[in-house]
Amino acid sequence: MKRLFCAVCCLSLASIPALAQHHHAPATASAKAPMTDQQFVDFAGQTDMVEANLGQLAQDAAKSQDVKDYGKMLDTDHTSDYTQLQDAAKQASLTVPTAIDTEHNKALIGPMHKLKGAAFDHKYISEMIAGHTKAIAVYKQEAQEAQNQVLKSYAETALPVLQKHLDGAKDLLKKSK
Repeated sequence: MKRLFCAVCCLSLASIPALAQHHHAPATASAKAPMTDQQFVDFAGQTDMVEANLGQLAQDAAKSQDVKDYGKMLDTDHTSDYTQLQDAAKQASLTVPTAIDTEHNKALIGPMHKLKGAAFDHKYISEMIAGHTKAIAVYKQEAQEAQNQVLKSYAETALPVLQKHLDGAKDLLKKSK
């Protein structure tokens, strides 16, 4: 199962930059127009796949051992979260995406694959701050407004992990200055 997920993630890796960019734009819009539960599941699935893929990439492409270790943590945590999302979505009769979409592949994953060393580290840290900031906002909204109690509970449970990732990325940014 993990191999299948990693293969799917690697195929989808090119979409990571778009994810971070996409997460910025609707922040205020999403506060006015809540996502449906299916839209949230789509968002969460893309987030998990993108972050796991980028985490795998960081372990190879990063210069800093701290960034490599952070990438490994994200790969592990988001792979685990994807499994939890699948369980929650199944209970809610919703569908989880199984591949990173074209938008994320073109905007984020593809460009990240072209970077190595310190250039990778810098871009990766900034993308992780942006992506997790947006994800936290979306998950908080879902925790408050989800139509389905299982999804509401899932979002509440995922929030501390997303916050840990955001805090970790901010710590990496401080170390890199």
